[in-house]
Amino acid sequence: MNKPHRKSCGFTLIELVLAIVILSIGVTAFVALINQTVRHSADPMVNSQANAIAQAYLEEIMLSNFCDPDLTSDCPTDCAAACNVCTAFSSQVGETRATFDDVCDYNSLPDNIVRNRFGTQITPLNDYTVTVQVDDSGITLYGLSSNNGQVVRIDVNVTHANGADVSISGYKTNF
Repeated sequence: MNKPHRKSCGFTLIELVLAIVILSIGVTAFVALINQTVRHSADPMVNSQANAIAQAYLEEIMLSNFCDPDLTSDCPTDCAAACNVCTAFSSQVGETRATFDDVCDYNSLPDNIVRNRFGTQITPLNDYTVTVQVDDSGITLYGLSSNNGQVVRIDVNVTHANGADVSISGYKTNF
C-alpha cells in the first residue's frame, strides 16, 4: 500500500528569500522616513523664529509716523507730495534705524544681520537676513490711495541660511 503524502508544514527556501526581501524593503523605507523626519524637525522652529523677526520689524515700522515730522507741511493735508516718494535707505547718509522717524525711512532697509531698533546685533539670529520695502506707488486700500498720500504697503521678508523664507505685509494709513 502506498502511504498518503502528508502536507508539509513550513516555508520553502523561495518563500523565505521573498519574505526577507520584502521585509528589508519595508525596513529601508521606514528608516528613510525617520531620517527625513529627524533632518527637518528644526524647520518649524526656524519658520517660527523668522515669523517673529518679521513681525517685530513690521510692528516697529507700523509704530512710526506716516509723514516725516521734520517737514513743515500740514500732515495729512500736505503730506501727499512728501510721502509719495519713499527714499531708499542707502540714500539716507548717516541715518540709522535709531533715528528713523517715519515709515518711508525704512524703504529698502537691508539688514544682513538681525539688529534691534538701536542697531545692536542680535548674535543668536546671525543666520537670518531681513529686507524691507515700503511701496507707495499705486497702492489702494478701501478707497484710500497712495497717490493722495493716504496709504503705503510695507513688505518685510526674512530669509534663513537654510532657505526658509517668510514674508509679511502691512498697510500704514495717513490718519
